Amino acid sequence: MTSIYTSVMCADIVEQGDEIISVGQLNQQAKKLLEDQFRGVSVIGEISNIARPSSGHIYFTLKDEDGAIRCAMFRNQNLRLNFDPQNGDQCILKGQVSLYAPRGDYQLIVSSMQPAGAGNLMQQFEDLKKKLDKEGLFDPKNKLPLPESPKHIAVITSASTAAFQDILSTIQRRAPSSQLSLSKAVVQGDTAPRTIIEALERILVFNENNSGNQVDTVILARGGGSIEDLWCFNNEDLAREISAFPIPTISGVGHEIDFTICDFVADVRSPTPTAAAELVSEFNFKALEKLDNYFQKIISKMSLSLKAKSYMVHSAKQNLKSPLTILREQNQKLDNIELKIKQNMQLLTKSNRQNLDSYYLRLMERNPKNLLKRLETKIGNVSKLLEINIKNKLSIKELKIKDLNKNLMILNPLSILDRGYAIVQNKNGQAIKNHNDVSHGENITARLSKGFLELEVKEAIEKK
Repeated sequence: MTSIYTSVMCADIVEQGDEIISVGQLNQQAKKLLEDQFRGVSVIGEISNIARPSSGHIYFTLKDEDGAIRCAMFRNQNLRLNFDPQNGDQCILKGQVSLYAPRGDYQLIVSSMQPAGAGNLMQQFEDLKKKLDKEGLFDPKNKLPLPESPKHIAVITSASTAAFQDILSTIQRRAPSSQLSLSKAVVQGDTAPRTIIEALERILVFNENNSGNQVDTVILARGGGSIEDLWCFNNEDLAREISAFPIPTISGVGHEIDFTICDFVADVRSPTPTAAAELVSEFNFKALEKLDNYFQKIISKMSLSLKAKSYMVHSAKQNLKSPLTILREQNQKLDNIELKIKQNMQLLTKSNRQNLDSYYLRLMERNPKNLLKRLETKIGNVSKLLEINIKNKLSIKELKIKDLNKNLMILNPLSILDRGYAIVQNKNGQAIKNHNDVSHGENITARLSKGFLELEVKEAIEKK
């Protein structure tokens, strides 16, 4: 009764000739449609429900007052992020609309992300970066090498910034012999690029007037901030000035995740102002460490040497004796040595005589010809045994090889095919073992002993 009722109901719903598809097929078609229609879209919204599994991917929801969409940003893309997105951040996302077929979830596959409000600035940044890179301003061949041990370091920054104080304390601690000078400049706002250029020019004028105390390294420094705060370091005129500057220049702007055009045109990029100071003082710092280590080693060796000398003096004082006493002791030692030598000579002579007698008897008892005959007999017997053993082992190995060949012929699936059987495989080359593993209309392959058959499934019948 149940089968009849079901048949009648299906006939009422599905017209003759209509195609019936599965849920998975429907989701796949919807996915293809979404990906074709929304291949590259830019969306602005607020991040929420962010999740960071161990795979390195990022999953979150992008929402506004009118709606929400699930988003996925895979590891290869989020590694290029220059900021750390958090819940509540307003961001602009670029990606492709898709559908996660197993659950039917509508989602956005994110290829890039940037904070909202920074979109225009970031585009300007990328445009200028491409322009200057094309002109060769970023080419490592044009970079000046830093001096191994800078003697006079000029810092371009504001005197009131924490960056300058960090650099000053680092240089004083690690390289106290290096001279540090400040060439003041504004490091934020529209006037900043012009004041930084003027600071660079003042350094050149200083070098012209001070041939014996010239600046040999320049650090451009500023602490971290937003993209707007650091925007003055993306100025084209400033970038060209730094690129052409004749003194090695280090860009120590922002934090490690911050990048500016000045970072690319400078001779060296440092992640922070403090790191820039550590870089220019590295040689002097290591030299001080080496001197301190040498000094400690010298003190240690001198201390050990003094202790050894003191011990020797103390021992000498204790061992001081009168010449007469020393002479008597030495005479007694000589007498004892003489007696021991005589005793040893007597024992040695007696022992040598006994050994000679024993060797003579052994030589008389043993004839070299007889020894050679016995050795020849032993060698012959050993050779025969080796030959027999080798033949036996070869025979055993041959039998094993024959057995293995028989087993291989029995286990070889192709030999089964020779008896008229076939291996049925799906399009992925996997063997089909159950009628449920195929569907109506699916193309499958039957492998025969000689050749293949391409088949189409008309009906899958359960064996009863």
